[in-house]
Amino acid sequence: MKKIVLTGAAGRLGSYLREPLSKIADVLISTDIVGDIGKLYAGESYMQADLESLDAMMAVLEGADMVVHFGAYVDEGPFEKLLGPNFIGAYNVWEAAFQQGLRRVVYASSIHAVGMYPKNEFIGTDVPHRPDTFYGLAKCFAEDLGRMYWEKRGLEAVCLRILSCAQVTNPRAVGSWLSYDDLIQLVEKSVSTPVTGFTIAYGVSNNDRAPVDNSKASHLGYKPKDNAEQFAADIFANSEPLNPLDIGDMSHGGPFASVELGHSGLATMNIVDDTKKT
Repeated sequence: MKKIVLTGAAGRLGSYLREPLSKIADVLISTDIVGDIGKLYAGESYMQADLESLDAMMAVLEGADMVVHFGAYVDEGPFEKLLGPNFIGAYNVWEAAFQQGLRRVVYASSIHAVGMYPKNEFIGTDVPHRPDTFYGLAKCFAEDLGRMYWEKRGLEAVCLRILSCAQVTNPRAVGSWLSYDDLIQLVEKSVSTPVTGFTIAYGVSNNDRAPVDNSKASHLGYKPKDNAEQFAADIFANSEPLNPLDIGDMSHGGPFASVELGHSGLATMNIVDDTKKT
């Protein structure tokens, strides 16, 4: 792999992807809207760029083989707030990737694309979209965009429906946890698999209580190693019982399923900011 581009490099998940991606490509271009991201890894360069600008994405993706697209506004908010970075930004990445001749887009989708399914339904990668928020709707848009660009233009896409890639702090995460090590493995497999076409895969670790089925993405060779069951006893002992009448407790999307449209979902969650520092 000669050149990979990582969008959202200043984000929490992006911070864990920079080093491993720098090791599997001759050149890694990390990009975000912030001025800089600190010390760079060997083979890594940084380009400040706005997802809302097609010209900026054209410049960033020039000469690249693949783009790992993790850049976005990462919470629910008013539609107008998400329109630029999440909807238009996705189009700009795919259109620039096509125009610049890239082979594949690896995209950070989300469980929120199907977040309104009841948690007691074990869902596969082929269930119809059922977004829980405008944020989830943007993920649906990007997944459909990726499928269309594959079927109409031959640009491969791997859409990773990430569940909960954060420290386990609540009962939902006992099933939905994706460890950082498993995130890295999933992204590396999405990059290195010789042929993917259009693929959807769930980003979840090897949890005993995982509520999703990844069998139709087995061609990626992703075999998660971590299991959130190690946290289960402490989490359940120190948490309020789940309410079977609360849509947030009973849906795959968790709190995002119960918040009003346009209102923050993260504000109701205890996400630990453990961004990796260089």
